[in-house]
Amino acid sequence: MSEADKQDSMTVTVRIMSREYTVTCPPDEHEGLVASADYLNERMTAIRRRGKALGAERIAVMTALNLARELLELKGNPALARPDQDAIDRLQQMSADIDQTLDSAD
Repeated sequence: MSEADKQDSMTVTVRIMSREYTVTCPPDEHEGLVASADYLNERMTAIRRRGKALGAERIAVMTALNLARELLELKGNPALARPDQDAIDRLQQMSADIDQTLDSAD
């Protein structure tokens, strides 16, 4: 980090799973960093509550994998595509309605 970058940044302390981490970021990213840390803390804490005495490293990896999967899903990665059951049900109902309308028209 250059001296100019250091002068234009601030130090923020965030708490994740009862541990404090000091992070440097530009002032305009402070809110996003704090919100991200809070979200990460929630997700990691939820995994810790569900799991059996998992270590912090394993919890972090499991959380990272879950978040990466969600990100890829949002980006439309075809490997993660799952059929939307509601859409399938609606299409089946529409098909049945069309068949019924055509049958009654004959």
